[in-house]
Amino acid sequence: MIFDQQDVGDYRIYGGAIEAATGGGYIATVVVNQVRNSGPAPREVFREDGWIQGTRWRARDAALGYAMRKGLEIVRSVQPQVSSCRSTGQP
Repeated sequence: MIFDQQDVGDYRIYGGAIEAATGGGYIATVVVNQVRNSGPAPREVFREDGWIQGTRWRARDAALGYAMRKGLEIVRSVQPQVSSCRSTGQP
């Protein structure tokens, strides 16, 4: 398992690569929360719990990269003016 997070504008992207339960490869997972300007608590705007398009990746970094790109795509669709991001955790 490997996880990362990225703050983009008012949003936080949580991405992960999880070992496939039936063996062979990794599954990508992503959650996007609005963490600023969302009221008293963060608001979830997107979730894909590990079966993004049913795809498995051989390498965990490839699965994680896909999850983070998918999260950024979601953020850009709800907040098009977003252009910069700050990553924390593992690349």
